[in-house]
Amino acid sequence: MTFPVVGMVGGGQLARMTHEAGIPLGIRFKLLSDTPQDSAAQVVSDVVVGDYRDLGTLRAFAQGCDVITFDHEHVPTEHLRALEADGIPVRPGPGALVHAQDKGVMRAGLDRIGIACPRHRIVADPADVTRFAAEGDGFPVVLKTVRGGYDGKGVWVVRDEAGAADPFKAGVPVLAEEKVDFARELAANVVRSPHGQAVAYPVVESQQVNGVCDTVIAPAPGLSGELSAEAQRMALTIAEQLDVTGHLAVELFETRDGRLLVNELAMRPHNSGHWTQDGAVTSQFANHLRAVLDLPLGDPRPRAPWTVMVNVLGGDYPDMYSAYLHCMARDPQLKIHMYGKDVKPGRKVGHVTTYGDDLAEVLDRARHAAGYLRGTITE
Repeated sequence: MTFPVVGMVGGGQLARMTHEAGIPLGIRFKLLSDTPQDSAAQVVSDVVVGDYRDLGTLRAFAQGCDVITFDHEHVPTEHLRALEADGIPVRPGPGALVHAQDKGVMRAGLDRIGIACPRHRIVADPADVTRFAAEGDGFPVVLKTVRGGYDGKGVWVVRDEAGAADPFKAGVPVLAEEKVDFARELAANVVRSPHGQAVAYPVVESQQVNGVCDTVIAPAPGLSGELSAEAQRMALTIAEQLDVTGHLAVELFETRDGRLLVNELAMRPHNSGHWTQDGAVTSQFANHLRAVLDLPLGDPRPRAPWTVMVNVLGGDYPDMYSAYLHCMARDPQLKIHMYGKDVKPGRKVGHVTTYGDDLAEVLDRARHAAGYLRGTITE
């Protein structure tokens, strides 16, 4: 029996965990990685080291693959169209993926299909930022480069015209948005297959520290049934209307007056869905693989009343393995996922998940483990 070959562009931890999800299914994996030391390149047997920005490299890599998918959104759109013209299935396709690559295109697309977003427009220079601010409630406003930003990079909160100069130095269009007065950040994760089947995971609360996701709580505590259903409907509508194949993460603001506004989109497995590895019947990684191969999707329901994921960031304590003894002895139900990365301050090097019936206890267990692994907790 011949099993399909999934070509994954990008060698980070998302590719590593997607590969892991394919092992029980016998799915064969081929990886295009920047270096042999990348997270996924350490565990995938068929690795091509090359530059995803080079069309010739992409075409050579795609030979022998049944489908191409991604662990990041940075492959040039025109290259993906060339692969499709060569007859290679690309999922998500370039027409969908461009909405995750370009924030200006994303906002225009969401406006077109009637999805609520923060007030926004493309601005030409710092003086135009001042005009944008005056059109609403004034400064501060948020500025974003339309391409290339993630984990807080490429995003500025500016309080006057003088502070608006830096974003324009990148030489790419700049998107201005109102600074939303939000109560918290949420994420709605859905998966959609080429023939239109879709599943929705419980809406989660995503807590950020210095622009980087720190803690995800599933489901979002205290979220009304109405808002939860609305968030899932928004995500499913976006997936359908933008023709997304695979996993879609919709990052949302819950405003203090009870509205939902879309902040960002990601068309790949996402940090806000890592809890599903241990907390859902079918993980985001397994369902992303099923979707890009057009297999029936798995059950997204949670296994426990509460699941918490906390990212493990690098600190000044590089020997995380020695911390396993304490963490595993203290909490036999703890799940640790490390990415094979060198430990550097502030770098995402892994995550932990805990689950159970009492949210306060589950939160404490996850935060203690992540802190002990990092070295900020020593007992």
